[in-house]
Amino acid sequence: MTEQDRVTVNDPRGPVNNGVGPQYVFYGGADWMIRKGVESLRIVRDDRMRLADRFVRPVGYRIAADCLEKPGSVVLLEAEPGSGRRAAAIMLLHELGEDAGAEEEQEKDRFEELPATDKDEAILAPGEGDRFLLDLSGIADEEAYAKAQRLLAVRRSQVQEAGAHMVVVLPSGMEHAHAPQLEPHTVALGRPRGIAVVTRYLRMDRMAFHSTDLGSYDLQRLCERSPMRELARLTGLVRSARDSGRFGVDFAGWLDQAMHAVTDRAGEVGRQVATVRTVPERALLLAAAVFEEARADTVYEAWHGLMRTVRHEEETTTELARMDFGERLATLGIERALEGRLHFGRLAYAEAVRTYFWANFPGTRDDLRNWIGHAAGLRGLTTDDRVNVVVRFGERSLAVGRPDHLFDLVVRWADHATGASCDPRAVTALELGLSHERFGGWFRRRMYECARSGPLSDGLVRVLTAACLQSLGATHPDQAMVRLHYLAVRKGEAAREARDILLDLAGRDRRAYRLLIDRLRDRARREPREAELHLHLLAELLRSDRAPEPPPWPDLFLGWEKVFSHPPTERWNPLVSSWLNAAAGDSTREMALGVMVGATHGRTAALHRLYAIACDWAGPRHHPSRAAVAALFWQHIDNAQYVRRESAKRAGAGPRTTEEAR
Repeated sequence: MTEQDRVTVNDPRGPVNNGVGPQYVFYGGADWMIRKGVESLRIVRDDRMRLADRFVRPVGYRIAADCLEKPGSVVLLEAEPGSGRRAAAIMLLHELGEDAGAEEEQEKDRFEELPATDKDEAILAPGEGDRFLLDLSGIADEEAYAKAQRLLAVRRSQVQEAGAHMVVVLPSGMEHAHAPQLEPHTVALGRPRGIAVVTRYLRMDRMAFHSTDLGSYDLQRLCERSPMRELARLTGLVRSARDSGRFGVDFAGWLDQAMHAVTDRAGEVGRQVATVRTVPERALLLAAAVFEEARADTVYEAWHGLMRTVRHEEETTTELARMDFGERLATLGIERALEGRLHFGRLAYAEAVRTYFWANFPGTRDDLRNWIGHAAGLRGLTTDDRVNVVVRFGERSLAVGRPDHLFDLVVRWADHATGASCDPRAVTALELGLSHERFGGWFRRRMYECARSGPLSDGLVRVLTAACLQSLGATHPDQAMVRLHYLAVRKGEAAREARDILLDLAGRDRRAYRLLIDRLRDRARREPREAELHLHLLAELLRSDRAPEPPPWPDLFLGWEKVFSHPPTERWNPLVSSWLNAAAGDSTREMALGVMVGATHGRTAALHRLYAIACDWAGPRHHPSRAAVAALFWQHIDNAQYVRRESAKRAGAGPRTTEEAR
């Protein structure tokens, strides 16, 4: 059972790095990249299916599943860190709908993670059968936990009333601060058997081994004490050792390499750095670790770039008089493959080097950010190389609590993008931040602040849009809609692209469609100076080709009501014409004619405008078949005018006086 190695695959046709080290999945080209193997918050169905294949149920799981089964149930999980508590929460919710196919599940209900705080603008509107994960495990102080519990009480009530389901992961060490009313809903989970987790992962990786191969004392001890994510990492290293072809051909050798990688590498790196005292040697060691698997010439260039960044003075002697590059590499244990790419001789050694430098040289972190900002764009790098570098830098920055360094590069790379392209480095960095268990909320808030702020470059708008579409939309769809809305009402080509994506996403999901209508109506009311932008977007959303099937008539009525109550009437033309076209092609859409007329509330000017639009739509230059639809529309307009006249007559007559009554 683990929280690691979850991945969303929308299109399996893209290039994938199958060698040692991080792996990536590409969405429709280099601009849409998600790293595979990064701790992720994604809980869409593909991820859950993969997790289900590797999941080992902990003690207490069956009790929690029974408690969650009834509609409206809320279960709180109490478990130690590293026990796979988040994975258990995901699987409890997943198994509620495991009998449904992917399409059926998508239509029937939703599976969504809720933010731990109410700082974002997401509004919970649960429906029957919806499933929610609320992870509070990152909360570390009593004040924050008290606020979270107050918000939890509200959400719990909403979930119960709607007949939805929610699983909450409670923070460890805060048992004394639990609200008493939550106690009956709390289930304690034990730690699953570590050796069972390792066995399950290895078998899913099609690893050939016998149970006796896992019987060593060191492995048993590791399985008893290590967090679940570390056990998953161990099995991933066994797979990497096998796939690399550099560490023998038998399972025992691969496992031995993996065991050394997780137990010995930190000490080995520390001893090496202690003996490597000069700036050029240490800079080369770090450059090779960050750019591992890149070509030697590119690593050489990155190495010299790092020395310039840390302000190391160039040696005065000519390069021909110094130790050659190959000898320097060999001295540091760095090997050059036949195709010219560099790697360390020991499994996972580069990762340990990166970890060591970021942890033990804190004063260089700003310089390292600036170095990566330039070096990740070196011409000799392939697309895979660039993504590797970005992810390696991002992992280390997040590990030492510097998400701002990663976001700084997102903005820098995005602002310098040329043309209509979306910088893949910036997209990768932002999605890495969003998928991080500890700092995902930090990145969501930064996206929100950016989307609402002053002028943004087109490049940054495109990166934020891509992250909403590919990453945030899968984990926090309501928050993705909020951020896309702010991006869509800006000026420029990139804003138009954000607008198209927002409208497309809303049209795919009835709930999202309703929420966006409500949001646009509300913003047009609350922000008078920006009302025109919101109303223009609302008019586009309400066109027939944007509406889900079957059309949600009550929501369309509310939207049309808002649009028809504001000038200019020119914005009505494509909206009304689209529904006249729809009614001409499908008689079931004729209901739109009456609903639209009703949305004017009989206002004479609005009815006249609808009449004129229909006249132009059905004019002599158009097909005669339109005449019947236009006539039906005019009939609705005439009826509305008649009702208004009669109401006006009754209102004009007023109550009779006493004398008139005599």
